[in-house]
Amino acid sequence: MALRGPLFRLLRNNLSHSCRQSRAQSVAVLGAPFSRGQKRGGVEHGPKVIRDAGLIDRLSGLDYSVHDFGDLNFRHLEKDEPYMDVKFPRNVGGANKMLSSAVSRAIGAGHTLIMLGGDHSLAIGSVSGHAQQCPDLCLIWVDAHADVNTPMTSPSGNLHGQPVAFMLKELQDKMPDIPGFSWTKPFLSSRDLVYIGLRDVDPGEHHILKNLGIQYFTMRDIDRLGIQRVMEVTFDHLLSRKQRPIHLSFDIDAFDPSLAPATGTPVNGGLTYREGIYITEEIHNTGLLSVMDLVEVNPVLGANPEAVEATASLAVDVIASALGQTREGAHVSIRTQTPHLCDPFARE
Repeated sequence: MALRGPLFRLLRNNLSHSCRQSRAQSVAVLGAPFSRGQKRGGVEHGPKVIRDAGLIDRLSGLDYSVHDFGDLNFRHLEKDEPYMDVKFPRNVGGANKMLSSAVSRAIGAGHTLIMLGGDHSLAIGSVSGHAQQCPDLCLIWVDAHADVNTPMTSPSGNLHGQPVAFMLKELQDKMPDIPGFSWTKPFLSSRDLVYIGLRDVDPGEHHILKNLGIQYFTMRDIDRLGIQRVMEVTFDHLLSRKQRPIHLSFDIDAFDPSLAPATGTPVNGGLTYREGIYITEEIHNTGLLSVMDLVEVNPVLGANPEAVEATASLAVDVIASALGQTREGAHVSIRTQTPHLCDPFARE
């Protein structure tokens, strides 16, 4: 049975009687200007163009207290030789270690966090930092790509195609000791992950998805089932056992390139605007969103200023929708106090 309607709201509002902290009314925005997880320059400017497209003003209009923490200042190592064809491992590992600590601090302080990338390798740090505070989190990965290659299966060696492999406990014996990553260990079970929007999956990734029984929805599945049913099954899969924090990792290339042209690995046949916004609206409606990544906006790759503006504006729409902006017209929301799922005192 899908977790929707009055019963779902009742369950959500009675998550834990021992929690001592109300659900976060504040949103923190953190920029991660980093590009070494892939080969195309420019994605490090993603945080700036998303902010310039009006993100902070939009979120401030949604009745949140908004805290812009600025951008992390990553240290770039000039000498960073490939390891097993993995490119820039020390730079990527170091950046993610810094990001992980920053995300953990923000969640520990009670904020809902928006992480602006940067390339998708940053999800290693974002999700791991979230898991430090909320070890029972679940992960919704919206992307044209599965990003679950291991160093042995990756055709390119680019780490933005491998972040999920670092997270999954079931792949621990498939992951070598890569320089720069000694700080992190796998923390996520495959049953706690759902993919939405896949349409460019490498052979090794397909084997992993099937072998581990990971729940995923390709664009064909979305065409066949409809986005409403996809979200119902997603929530049944992740939340039917218990209500827990959601980490949403959203790659802008999940959208069709006609909508998001300024990105590094566009794939035709992607999400429509309405499908993408429906995904984030439904995640917001659970009341469980704790962290959201928005990654892979690359202004250098826009054919013209209009393409860059369209992509950045779409990113703002997606983030605002995940935080409660509706298509029903502007209105002030009336919030109820619900327990904060990451309150350490709630775990007994």
